[in-house]
Amino acid sequence: MLQDIPVKRYMSSYVLSFKPEQEVLEAAKLLADRGINSAPVIDDIGNLVGVLSDTDCMSAAIKVGFDPDWKGLVREFMSDSVVTVEANESILKIAERFLKDRYRRYPVMEDNRLIGQITRLDVLKALEQMQKA
Repeated sequence: MLQDIPVKRYMSSYVLSFKPEQEVLEAAKLLADRGINSAPVIDDIGNLVGVLSDTDCMSAAIKVGFDPDWKGLVREFMSDSVVTVEANESILKIAERFLKDRYRRYPVMEDNRLIGQITRLDVLKALEQMQKA
């Protein structure tokens, strides 16, 4: 049953992430090059400290439009309010959360460490595979 399938079975364990001290325009380029709309921000010891979104990066791009020499850091633009899911949460529960929330992806945590991410498409794949079984 879907309620018994954990998120970690369908999550992506490779996650593009940024450091708070990284230049925000460099991060924006990486997001754009990879076609990703957001990525987690991790400190030097692996703690999840924020999320940088394409909207955050647009704010930085506007600053550059007014001052081409401007430089900013990821920590100045990231959101430090991060909604996460646990690796063993039910894929069905996460599907319900996606219906209620505006988020397209959630960082997946296990033992207070980022281990991956789950997207709306990952959940759809899980649902599709379960229908075939």
